Amino acid sequence: MFKKPLFRDPKKHPLNTPLEILETTFGYTSFRDKQQAIVEHVIAGQDALVLMPTGGGKSLCYQIPALARNGLAIIVSPLIALMQDQVEALQQLGVEAAFLNSSLSAENNAHITSKVLSGEIKILYVAPERLTVSSFLSLLDEVNNHVGLALFAIDEAHCVSQWGHDFRPEYRQLTVLHARFPDVPRIALTATADAPTRAEIISQLALENAAQFVSSFDRPNIRYHVTIKNNARQQLLTFLETEHAGDAGIIYCLSRKKVEATAAWLADKGWNALPYHAGLPPQTREQNQRRFLREEGIIMVATIAFGMGIDKPNVRFVAHMDLPKSMEGYYQETGRAGRDGLAANAWMAYGMGDVVSMRQMLDSGVASEERKRLEQIKLNALLGFCESTDCRHQSILRYFDETHPGNCGQCDNCLTPVDTWLATEAAQMALSCVFRTGQRFGAGHLIDVLTGKMTAQIERFRHNEVSTYGIGKDLAQSQWNSVFRQLTAAGYLEADVEAYGGLKLTESARPILKGEQAIWLRRDATPEKRASKAERSARLKEAFEGANDDPLWLELKAKRMELAKEQSVPPYVIFHDATLIEILQTKPKNLADLGKITGVGAAKLERYGDAFLAVIAEAE
Repeated sequence: MFKKPLFRDPKKHPLNTPLEILETTFGYTSFRDKQQAIVEHVIAGQDALVLMPTGGGKSLCYQIPALARNGLAIIVSPLIALMQDQVEALQQLGVEAAFLNSSLSAENNAHITSKVLSGEIKILYVAPERLTVSSFLSLLDEVNNHVGLALFAIDEAHCVSQWGHDFRPEYRQLTVLHARFPDVPRIALTATADAPTRAEIISQLALENAAQFVSSFDRPNIRYHVTIKNNARQQLLTFLETEHAGDAGIIYCLSRKKVEATAAWLADKGWNALPYHAGLPPQTREQNQRRFLREEGIIMVATIAFGMGIDKPNVRFVAHMDLPKSMEGYYQETGRAGRDGLAANAWMAYGMGDVVSMRQMLDSGVASEERKRLEQIKLNALLGFCESTDCRHQSILRYFDETHPGNCGQCDNCLTPVDTWLATEAAQMALSCVFRTGQRFGAGHLIDVLTGKMTAQIERFRHNEVSTYGIGKDLAQSQWNSVFRQLTAAGYLEADVEAYGGLKLTESARPILKGEQAIWLRRDATPEKRASKAERSARLKEAFEGANDDPLWLELKAKRMELAKEQSVPPYVIFHDATLIEILQTKPKNLADLGKITGVGAAKLERYGDAFLAVIAEAE
């Protein structure tokens, strides 16, 4: 049913109910999952801790209460990019929103502060460090006395945890908000928090009495695929050509050098790839980020410095060229794909070198021994996920203490079930070789010993004389690589930092060596060959079938891009892909029909309705 009234001045006709705000301002007809319960709880003036996956609609959980309650809403956000993105999106919806951060000039800062004091701003985004400055707290005192404070929203609340992957010390000082303004409700939100991190958020932010709202961590629209490295660049190229021609995506690499090399290589292959890491000049980082947000089909090759606060809904894939540090990191990074709810891919290639390098990096760090132990546990959980033969969705949810009803039917393990083999004898050979050679050599040298290969190093250490020399000739080098990788991932072997990554036995290896425990390993799939030029052309054609072949779809996207460039905002701020697809499918004839489409609120209908209706009319 068409929403009435079509346009409303909130100053003259305030929006009273959450559903009315949801429909008229944001263009949605119903809440998702726990959104309504959270919104009503905060509107009632109560504190809340919200755990909701990326793309689950966290922003609405504080934006709607901010509009429903009297006074100014303060949103604590860790990144400038996130503030700018959220404010631009809210302004498109007709909401008076602004941000205060270091990117503003003194003049702009003073202008926004004046509007805040006069009550003209409804939602204000600020960085956590600003909230600890006495002058800003004094400003909030004045606002509270004359305008009122609607709520405090603490976004990316996992940053408060010193054990988390995005620790921000200033988050720990945010208890000042509750101490100074005890009657103002607080809502802390995150998409990534295991049980220990959740407990630390509650403790550090004094949210012991807050209601907890935990949504499912499942992202059913994401297809997970983990593959063993075998010419990773070529594997990546095959993945892109097969699945994602013309799509926007993020490719994560561990080092800055690899980021730049991969971006340059992809660009040379004709892809719109840009680098992003903390070592680039700030101007270059900002320019590349803005291109990624505002243009279609850009691939960002980045370190983990890129991602948090990037609210681009139509990222169709996230690829990892190296192993992340933890399950939380992997979950958060892959969660940047498919925020619009449409199909997306999470692809990762890893190998034995990743396992050794990551463990060396963790062990050689300056963190405390307690922190190192925790990081090793988190890395081991991720390695277990990579080597698992179970459904990927089940494995992820199990890590976050959640159950999955059954196989997802769309991850690599569900689509092509993994073959396993009884590897007890091979494991005993491998572990014995580690022991016989002194527990200080890497997998490459150990495989040379097992396969009876004579090298200068084997001759130097006289390893051709040990009992394990040549006993593994029946297995190929690639098979032995798999054995060592899986034994390391399972914790039977570990990298010795002092031996420059050499492998040594763990206590759990003893039962296998003594023949008391059998071990089954996954059989690695045969590496996929690169498609021929004709096959790639056929796949590219297939990838553009459907919407991409429809002239109206191209015209709708062109109009969106035109409007976005006029206002210097990302295209998805005008309309998400999902909204454009619905417009394409329904072909509305008038404003009333267009207003029924998900994501078309009153302000956007008034601002863009006629332009998109004209595109549809011209196409017919």
